[in-house]
Amino acid sequence: MLRSVCGKRLAACSVGSAVSVRRIATSGLRAYQNNQGNVVDGFCGAVGNTPLIRINTLSDETGCDILGKAEFMEPGGSVKDRAALFVVRDAEQKGLLKAGGTVVEGTAGNTGIGLAHICRSRGYRCVIYMPNTQSEEKINLLRMLGAEVYPVPAVPFDNPENYNHQARRHAERLDNAVWTNQFDNVANREAHYQTTGPEIWEQTKEKGLDGFICGTGTGGTLAGTTAYLKEASQNKVQCWLADPPGSVLYSYVTSKGKEMKRTGNGSITEGIGQGRVTDNLKPDVEKLDGALHIEDEASIAMIYRLLDEEGLYIGASSALNVVAAYRMAQKLGKGKRIATIICDGAARYQTRIFSKKWLESKNLYQAIPENLRHYAALP
Repeated sequence: MLRSVCGKRLAACSVGSAVSVRRIATSGLRAYQNNQGNVVDGFCGAVGNTPLIRINTLSDETGCDILGKAEFMEPGGSVKDRAALFVVRDAEQKGLLKAGGTVVEGTAGNTGIGLAHICRSRGYRCVIYMPNTQSEEKINLLRMLGAEVYPVPAVPFDNPENYNHQARRHAERLDNAVWTNQFDNVANREAHYQTTGPEIWEQTKEKGLDGFICGTGTGGTLAGTTAYLKEASQNKVQCWLADPPGSVLYSYVTSKGKEMKRTGNGSITEGIGQGRVTDNLKPDVEKLDGALHIEDEASIAMIYRLLDEEGLYIGASSALNVVAAYRMAQKLGKGKRIATIICDGAARYQTRIFSKKWLESKNLYQAIPENLRHYAALP
């Protein structure tokens, strides 16, 4: 079954049979449709339709086109604006969230920032639980956006004090409140099936697309985009996972689900890597053609290269994705076109990733090319 969305022919979602998720495909995409013209309807209308940037130096080095989806240009500054919009609209469609209600979420930061923006624009309270390992910039921004923020100790998901479980319990104590559950709410995946995937496909249709790769935390971006690109290309686009140290997903994908072993001891990247297969990722994980493990040293070096060579000021998770796209291009060979996600900018992490002292504390300062170390200008 095909239906027209935003002037394009999109395949109907075959995963996530909940009626509420199907409804998002029409009413929830109003903002995405409005973004096709010159004037959009408020903050929500500005979500989506970001440029796809050719990263020239890396493309020239590999003989491929390495393309980054510029999600730092979202109105809330990150790719998570898409998921935030869809999970709120999902709650509204289900009747779980009414005027003056409260949105509660557990997040590493960017989904919370997107939710805080949307809550401000739609008249909801916003409560955020997050690991206390996240950057101070994110915590401060959430508070400046009016969110009630609870930084809590970072513990595994199977611990009842994990930030996600604390968020769920908080929502349960309130009337007219919803825990948006970004990790296992398939409205997150649907956001990318309905917007990110179609946008990349449309932006690359003239010269084609050979590969897509990105890291994943909730699973929404990787799963939804993969599902759409596989469908649209009749399985011709290769879709791979990029995974940081400390995550189990690299072993899970490369062993075809037989193993779930952590690779490495943790990462300085934020918002990606997982210890389980989320409900967002589960329907599409078998569609993945491969996976790459990306070490922190490579991500740090890429942050500085992209700033120096391209003028792109991006965070560590975005840099990990670009490293992965570069390596995927090398593996697929010259002449290929590879797309990835530039999740957000560096401003939310700058007191860490541009601090010589902080980088030295993580044994990462030496990873910066020597001629670029002057950019680590913060104490």
